[in-house]
Amino acid sequence: MRILVLGHTGYLGAHVTGRLAVLPGVRVLGGGRSAAADVFVDLAFDSVGRLAEKLASAAPDAVVNCAGATGGDPVTLAEVNARGPAVLCAALARARPTARLVHLGSAAEYGPGTDRVFVPESAAACPVTVYGATKLAGTVTVSASGLDAVVLRVGNPVGAGAPASGLPGRVAALLREAGTGPDAVLRLGDLSAYRDFVDVRDVARAVARAVTAPGPLPPVLNVGGGEAVLVRDLVHRLADIAGFRGRVEEQGAGSARSEQVFWQCSDISAAAEVLGWRPAYSLDRSLAALWSAGVHQEGDRPS
Repeated sequence: MRILVLGHTGYLGAHVTGRLAVLPGVRVLGGGRSAAADVFVDLAFDSVGRLAEKLASAAPDAVVNCAGATGGDPVTLAEVNARGPAVLCAALARARPTARLVHLGSAAEYGPGTDRVFVPESAAACPVTVYGATKLAGTVTVSASGLDAVVLRVGNPVGAGAPASGLPGRVAALLREAGTGPDAVLRLGDLSAYRDFVDVRDVARAVARAVTAPGPLPPVLNVGGGEAVLVRDLVHRLADIAGFRGRVEEQGAGSARSEQVFWQCSDISAAAEVLGWRPAYSLDRSLAALWSAGVHQEGDRPS
């Protein structure tokens, strides 16, 4: 089985590639913009025709799209997160119409949740950020493509290699800068929001299940930790792992998204039923892996 992983050098992509590579009878092809890529792909700029030629030549039995932009200006987010999946679906339909497509979406597509309510895939999507809106556009395109496709709506991934653009990676970077002295201070915004954190290794496991599961699959499956975690609790647990002896100060408001999305937690029962997948790693193990590995400063977009 030949599996093409787009965004194979990114945070999620690297873990997915490593997981797929150990499956028996699988050959993984890396797709991206780096010199190490087996297939040079830039979803923000490739035309449908050109990408179809590349897909026909690579002849994958499955494609996993881990490429995505998490930050930057709205144009970049739209090019990578919205245009990219559209071009990919059109090219696949032309060159490899029977290949399975596993596309990584985001829980940010749901927008604000209701306190203590776990969000199922059938919930209305009401993103409050440009990132969430562009990821939703990609999900809609993939779901309506007519391909053998599934979108995995990923919660907040945490673990080795977490980029500093996300909260866990940013906190780890700040802890390293602060040191472990008793006078050290970690200054952050409001930490009262609740989020669903999932180990990046569990995300990779879910992808492997989705690639190899008999079809057809539901158009969207939630992949999260299945638990709403107080962000303040995550920060203090990571600080303990780091041996931080100073104090944590919350100054002012948190991020704009935290103000608008106080509670978010996904219902992951469908992934358990369809894929036989459940999270295997605790949050403490995820944070320990993050701290041990250091902080990767790049985002998920293939380079």
